[in-house]
Amino acid sequence: MAGRLRSALPLINRIARSDSSLVPHRAAVHRALQSPAFASSSESSRNYATAAAPPKEQKIKLPLALYGGAGNYASALYIASKKANALDKVETELLDLVQALEKSPTFSQFTKDLSVPADTRVKAITDIAEQAKFSQVTKTFLVVLAENGRLRSIDTIAKKFAELTMADKGIVKATVTTVMPLPPSEEKELKETLQQIIGQGKQVTLEQKIDASILGGLVVEFSQKVFDMSIKTRAKQMERALMEPVQF
Repeated sequence: MAGRLRSALPLINRIARSDSSLVPHRAAVHRALQSPAFASSSESSRNYATAAAPPKEQKIKLPLALYGGAGNYASALYIASKKANALDKVETELLDLVQALEKSPTFSQFTKDLSVPADTRVKAITDIAEQAKFSQVTKTFLVVLAENGRLRSIDTIAKKFAELTMADKGIVKATVTTVMPLPPSEEKELKETLQQIIGQGKQVTLEQKIDASILGGLVVEFSQKVFDMSIKTRAKQMERALMEPVQF
């Protein structure tokens, strides 16, 4: 799949230079989506989930609450993917697309350039999705992003979508930030502690980040929660306490 995607990238240059009218193609996209316009990020994501999903009365519960524009789009894609029974496939396709963006400056610039007409973006991303043999769910989703000038956010949306797929599988990703890498024994102890907090039936995966600016201690983030036990934060708390007037 990644090879097919790379072979499709030259289409961008050719399509971007084309002066031909793309209005008929855009009309076909609108008919396929069954929605005349997308007024906002949240409205767009709701319209997408309705348009892309099979016509079944099936209620899908999000395993994780996400916020912001990227969270809305990722949530809509999750719902559509679950209804189409294509969660793993869509996740793989998004990751392939993000990897292509990272390897191709031309492709990356194309997705971020808002001066490119929406018709051109739609035509380019449709041709790329077809040559890469993406699923209909992914293809329709990318068209929505192209229509709304949101292709520039695909990497962020993909990360949010990955959070949802992990949560769907019962995997909870925790991020620990420290000044230097944790020794294996401390990493194991932290992971076991988090497992006790999260409870049975779920699996904890730990990601370490290094940030010298926290001065010491650690910051743990998981399930939309943040436990800041860094020296930097403690110092700020002490500074605020010292600045408070003394009561006699």
